[in-house]
Amino acid sequence: MASTKLGALGVLLCVLAVSAEVKPQDNFNLQKLEGKWYLVGFASNADWFVSRKAKMTMGTTILTPQPSGDLQMDYSNLRSDGTCWKMSHLAQKSDIPGKFVYQNQRYGTDNDMRVVDVKYDEYCLMYSFKTKEGSSYILNQMYSRTQKPSQEVLKKFTKFSLDQGILPENIAILNECALDTSGKIKATEEM
Repeated sequence: MASTKLGALGVLLCVLAVSAEVKPQDNFNLQKLEGKWYLVGFASNADWFVSRKAKMTMGTTILTPQPSGDLQMDYSNLRSDGTCWKMSHLAQKSDIPGKFVYQNQRYGTDNDMRVVDVKYDEYCLMYSFKTKEGSSYILNQMYSRTQKPSQEVLKKFTKFSLDQGILPENIAILNECALDTSGKIKATEEM
């Protein structure tokens, strides 16, 4: 029992050390982040991710810089019944440009989010370190200005996620989704 607790503590310390090394992009410009983005990649070392990744599809996010320097994030995605799933967060700026913090009330997590790589007219790679009730996990997201990002962008996302210790099977490149004639969602296979 003691060795299990020590092992868990060791894993937590490793995750914290990795998180401390992830730095936001130099010369981050919050205003250029504004607008519509497609969530095209999702990777995590969280236990819940394994059972849900197969059903994930591409969604959209509207990023709106606030006069205070905070970042409003409005997510939406189409559910299998044709209804829209939405979630919003106000990420508060930190003393480091490109680093934000927020609480997710729906899932009960505290989030340390960093914009680690961005080409404002093409893609944005975000890293989040999430904690909940003493446990923690990493969540990486790749956003694109288009629904079909380049292979180079997808490779960049995959490499970054692997470098953070996320297993290859826990990296998902999300497909577009569309409603079929019955009103049900179907994923497109072109990606």
